[in-house]
Amino acid sequence: MRTVTHSFLQSRWLWLLARVLLAVVFVSSGLAKLIDFQGGIAEMQHAGLSPAWLFNIATIVTLLGGSALLLADKALWLGAGILAFFLILSIIIVHHFWMLPAERAMPALYIALEHMSVIGGLLAASIASHQRKIYANAIQG
Repeated sequence: MRTVTHSFLQSRWLWLLARVLLAVVFVSSGLAKLIDFQGGIAEMQHAGLSPAWLFNIATIVTLLGGSALLLADKALWLGAGILAFFLILSIIIVHHFWMLPAERAMPALYIALEHMSVIGGLLAASIASHQRKIYANAIQG
């Protein structure tokens, strides 16, 4: 049983699936802002960001660029860091539950908590990527 579990956890397809699932939220948001550029601009305006078009472009580049690094497992730590920083900024700028009226505070708190959980997943992916590379080097060398 231990060998089966080890093989399963070391499999390339499971590692790819984990990265794809972690990136889904970022890729879908980045593509939505790219495909519906005006909708992305409206979202930035609603958040009070100006110039909205520039923030929309920066968001698209951040989400898709960070996701590409995550999916390719090339400098995954950098992609995860970029995406985690984006999530932290979005909590501070958009989902600042501590500053909102009660009726808007709870939904913003839940989104902030979800963002923190995803940041944990990004940290775990960075650690896993690093450990997988150490393991692969140990086997080869």
